[in-house]
Amino acid sequence: MHVSMHNWMRAEPIEVTIARLAKCGYDAIEISGEPERYDTKHVRKLLQDHGLTCWGSVTLMLADRDLLAKDEGQRAASVQYVRDCITMVKELGGQEITIVPSTVGKIKSQGTPEQEWKWAVDSLKSCYEHGQREGVRLAIEPLNRFETYFLNRHDQALALARDVGPECGVCIDVFHMNIEEKDMYQAIRNCKGRLADFHVADNNRMACGMGHCDWGKIIGTLKEIGYDGALTVEFVAPVDRTPANPYPNAIEKGPVNLTADELKFIEDHGSSTLSDEFYTWLVDETNKTLRKYI
Repeated sequence: MHVSMHNWMRAEPIEVTIARLAKCGYDAIEISGEPERYDTKHVRKLLQDHGLTCWGSVTLMLADRDLLAKDEGQRAASVQYVRDCITMVKELGGQEITIVPSTVGKIKSQGTPEQEWKWAVDSLKSCYEHGQREGVRLAIEPLNRFETYFLNRHDQALALARDVGPECGVCIDVFHMNIEEKDMYQAIRNCKGRLADFHVADNNRMACGMGHCDWGKIIGTLKEIGYDGALTVEFVAPVDRTPANPYPNAIEKGPVNLTADELKFIEDHGSSTLSDEFYTWLVDETNKTLRKYI
């Protein structure tokens, strides 16, 4: 296993992100699914210069991105978006693409369960075929019920992956499992052979080690099933604006380069813009916790 990290949680130049990850001892990045934003040749050289790799990418299901939309044109555009992300991963030398099938925050279905399942399977099969050609494995990720109504548990993701193709994998996330799974350790065991990515944050979505999760047992269970991929860090620190705030340096007070959609996405995840000092500390603390058990 190795330690990777997302970068969608913080708006900053990719050069800054990669330098921080290298300084804090990370192995890889799971880069935001925004292929139009990155010059892949430039990013790949940055990673090489800092001794890092690209593990993969994660779809950012904002605005109209939805693989199970009722509108056929919307589904087609969403499929093309995922395919573009897959191409980006290949050009960066990555191995997987984590896919959240529906728009994050979408709370109302647009068809019957049977219709939505077919839309999702058909869309993902097109993505899967492209991934097979490019050597990039799909990893379908369930989220908690407050972020999507469609996939919330590992068994649902496994069912979808099986309908998509024999090499389609799943990604499970400790934060979401802590909310939705009856037994997160059994959920990990059930994903043996299909687990293509593993996202980590503590139960409070803070840095690993800052909540009640048993990281020794979690990583031990991953070893038990032979998982040898990334532990991809995805903390989303809540912002405390009360006198009880234990981290007075957390909130960014200067300007940030965020689009309205990106800011809404972060705020919808219960966070806001964080200071570089605080964010870097969380990055470092997470890596220290995980390294104890790998």
